[in-house]
Amino acid sequence: MSLRLFDTHAHLNSEAFIDVVDDVIERARQNGVQGIAVIGIDASTSRRACELAAMHPGYLHAVVGIQPNSAGEAAPDDFASIEKMITNPGVVGIGETGLDCYWDDTPIAMQHEYFQRHLDLAVRANLPVVIHMRESASLIIGQLREQLQLPAAVMHSFTGNMDEVRQCLDLGLMISFAGMVTFKKSTDLREVAAFVPEDRLLVETDAPYLSPEPLRGRRPNEPARVEHTLRCLADARGVTAEHLAEVTSDNAMRFFQL
Repeated sequence: MSLRLFDTHAHLNSEAFIDVVDDVIERARQNGVQGIAVIGIDASTSRRACELAAMHPGYLHAVVGIQPNSAGEAAPDDFASIEKMITNPGVVGIGETGLDCYWDDTPIAMQHEYFQRHLDLAVRANLPVVIHMRESASLIIGQLREQLQLPAAVMHSFTGNMDEVRQCLDLGLMISFAGMVTFKKSTDLREVAAFVPEDRLLVETDAPYLSPEPLRGRRPNEPARVEHTLRCLADARGVTAEHLAEVTSDNAMRFFQL
């Protein structure tokens, strides 16, 4: 029997899936995936996420926003478009947003500004935020600590250390793990994943990226493969895959207010 799974972060709105998205969705259904959050990284992919959610109501769920590496190329009215999209049926979150100190596509001051816009919008709309973090944990944690009101939020594809995850948990954040936790050299990350309280844990693919073991390097990654990451997490935590699948799916439903 298939596990009950929920992929909390997939880019089915990317070019990698233009001609195959229906097949990808069908494979996910057949593999026990009962819901997928489709994540925007700019205005156009956010619109596409809304379109996909409208085409597959109750199964695909749109998250709309401008990713930090996209902010530098955003048109002046793009964020206003995001603000309008949040009323579309099927929109369940804001993002992905956050900070990225690995790439230099967007000046860090502008990244902070866009991150703040998304946080403020999430508070106004009572929607959760999906946070992108790459070599920027301390900056993100610092900005979150400055908020007068913090929306529900998840650190997606978490790759931080034990100290960083403790700080994120202290802020009330959810922690989501993608394929990197399955990699053979990711022993420390699996220890972090084992530490996260059960009710704060989510699982994702970040498709089409980060294919998990034993499919590492095979692109595009897709939601049907989230089972591999879930089983790795269950093993690291010493629980059954069936139990953790139920827990993480319930967590996802609660986080996205479904």
